Amino acid sequence: MNGRLIRVRGLVQGVGFRPYVWQLAHELGLSGWVRNDGGGVSIAISGGNVDRFIARLPAEQPKLARIDSIEVDPLSTLPEPGFVILDSEAGSVATAIGPDAAICPDCVADICDPDNRRWRYAFTTCTHCGPRYTVSQRIPYDRAQTSLAGFPLCVSCQAEYVEPRDRRFHAETTCCPACGPSLELLDAGGNPLPGDPLAETIALLRVGKIVAIKGLGGFHLACDARNAEAVAVLRQRKQREEKPFAVMGLNQQSLSSYAEIDPAVLALLQSTAAPIVLCPKAALDLPGVAPELGWLGVMLPTTPVHLLLWHAAQDSPAGTDWLNQASELLLVMTSANPHGEALVIDNSEALNRLSGIADAFLMHNRDIVVRCDDSVVRSGSDFGPAFIRRARGFTPVPIALASDGPCVLALGAYLKNTVCVLKGKQAFLSQHIGSLDNASAIGFLEETVAHLLDILEVKPDLIAHDLHPDFHSTRLALRLAAEWQIPAVAVGHHQAHIGAICAEHQLDEPVLGLAIDGVGLGPDGGLWGGELLRVDGAQCLRLGHLAPLLLPGGDRAAREPWRMAASALHACGRSAEIPAFLVKRFPGRDGKLLTTMLERGLNCPPTSSLGRLFDAASGLLGLRAEARYEGQAAMELECIAAAHGVVEAMPDGMRLNQGIADFTPLLSRLADCDDPAYGAALFHATLAEGLSRCVNAIPQGDFLRGAVYKQKTAKIIISGGCAMNAVLMTGLRQALQENGLTVFEAQQAPPNDGGLALGQAWVARNWLE
Repeated sequence: MNGRLIRVRGLVQGVGFRPYVWQLAHELGLSGWVRNDGGGVSIAISGGNVDRFIARLPAEQPKLARIDSIEVDPLSTLPEPGFVILDSEAGSVATAIGPDAAICPDCVADICDPDNRRWRYAFTTCTHCGPRYTVSQRIPYDRAQTSLAGFPLCVSCQAEYVEPRDRRFHAETTCCPACGPSLELLDAGGNPLPGDPLAETIALLRVGKIVAIKGLGGFHLACDARNAEAVAVLRQRKQREEKPFAVMGLNQQSLSSYAEIDPAVLALLQSTAAPIVLCPKAALDLPGVAPELGWLGVMLPTTPVHLLLWHAAQDSPAGTDWLNQASELLLVMTSANPHGEALVIDNSEALNRLSGIADAFLMHNRDIVVRCDDSVVRSGSDFGPAFIRRARGFTPVPIALASDGPCVLALGAYLKNTVCVLKGKQAFLSQHIGSLDNASAIGFLEETVAHLLDILEVKPDLIAHDLHPDFHSTRLALRLAAEWQIPAVAVGHHQAHIGAICAEHQLDEPVLGLAIDGVGLGPDGGLWGGELLRVDGAQCLRLGHLAPLLLPGGDRAAREPWRMAASALHACGRSAEIPAFLVKRFPGRDGKLLTTMLERGLNCPPTSSLGRLFDAASGLLGLRAEARYEGQAAMELECIAAAHGVVEAMPDGMRLNQGIADFTPLLSRLADCDDPAYGAALFHATLAEGLSRCVNAIPQGDFLRGAVYKQKTAKIIISGGCAMNAVLMTGLRQALQENGLTVFEAQQAPPNDGGLALGQAWVARNWLE
């Protein structure tokens, strides 16, 4: 007989880990106890099969669990005979609250069984599914710490909750129609509508109405995706002119006419995270849903509320056979927020802020503690899915770091804002917050910082922020640093992009980084965005960059590709042709004034941004005069390049001089190209070849290269917003690998500014050390 005290760290609370331990201990005839604590799960165990227990513990863990470490020590006092589950013990918090998980097959079967007491119940969950992060106020993850605390369990639910053999044992969000939250359908004025809320919601959607639906981390605005008029009304009311919407369908059969769903995509859609997945469009189009793009964002029902809408649309059949049949019901599901503001989560807030947008409100009385939007991923990368937006289903799962260190809070930048906390050997990246261009989003940032620090029970030793002094994230960082009397460190925008990849790949060594991005402030005060950097912890050296293009009109040039087309012609020495070119490609634009601005350098700051180079290419090919949302021109350029197919790179399309990559020969060629699809493909191919040549042009004997490379083990990091471009990355990755380089890319966080806080925190910790 021997006794052990086992401490399990990781994602082990709220995922059925304690009943799993209980069942394993009973199977092996062991005595002891298991309980949640501030650090994870503690187990005291004794008996003849202790070694077998320890070996099997990580091998058979629950699906939603993730063990980061197991510590085993001798047990000084043997426990009483038998094995029990003890109440949770508070302590220093070192564990993680789990992410929200999509409804599991067992709960689906429950709500589809007329003889089950949870028949058509919209809040059915168990230890394998349901909300976690969005209902949790603090750790340990117990019912009293969630927004279910106000719903005492009925006798039947209590019996399930205390029975270790039941899949709802200590499922903190368990409930039923007798004791749990309830649904209600309200009209635009907040008045209850008669009838079954789910059936009446379907009736409204079928006649073209827009319904706000309360989900896990906030409300969605839903309409019939097949109804072009309803989609247009939603765009007009939400002030979302052309930015693509996501579509929810019942299953693969329902979506396959509109999106190409391969096995990898289907696995993502059916995963516990259940994100929105970007797929190539199929034969049929949904007018107005994703205009001018070659892909469609699709998702499956993630909660019982969503699934029961399709159930009601099918006249509420018994059993689950209907789940494998195609359904004509397709719904646009977009974040419920007025243009650019924070996601709506509260019922009264929804009635107020969504007034004039939604015709009705399908809501419930379970509070959402934390705003958390849908995650968006793209399948098909060599490394698996690539994040566009990391939120529901993944937040707040920590990213493992190479080493321990001081606690750091990083506040991100301006666009696609997230915040990050480094605690020990883990990085906790927040859910997507968005652009900090309005009071609502700024408030969301501040509440996210407070909540993340609260649930982790930490006070930072250091705060990191972007170099730009006018970002609200920078101002908040400086205010908090003064309040807490701790240092604040400004981190270069593109150094942070490279640092994020170093953090998640645990690269604590000098690396070569290719930052391909929009505009970010550089350490020299310039507008960077196409940089070759040597990053060594807190140290960063610029080795090369794109030849600058002028931004006629400053920030307006980022929204108006026709201006960047004129800038490109000026860079090519063809300023005299600008007026005639604009008459041909963009009638009505003032070429003479813009030419004067460029020639005299009036309000024309230079930038090395690759994003602006994409805008210039779009403008030169006549694709788009004005962008209605961030990145639109580049996305459309990528789409038509992908549709055209691979072409050979333009010979001598780039000139390289002392680390400066000049693509004006390519731009000049595009100005004379009358085939936009071929021009887009040529641009991507030449860009990939040229960027690869920049990397390989570092002299073999150069000290900087020697410090970064070791023959065939050479490492190159690629990050930034343009790294989301699949066509570019496929060509660039192939070219670099053919030259013996190992490419590191974003895997656990977006390569765009959504992952920037992770890089800021990593650089700042290195600065402090």
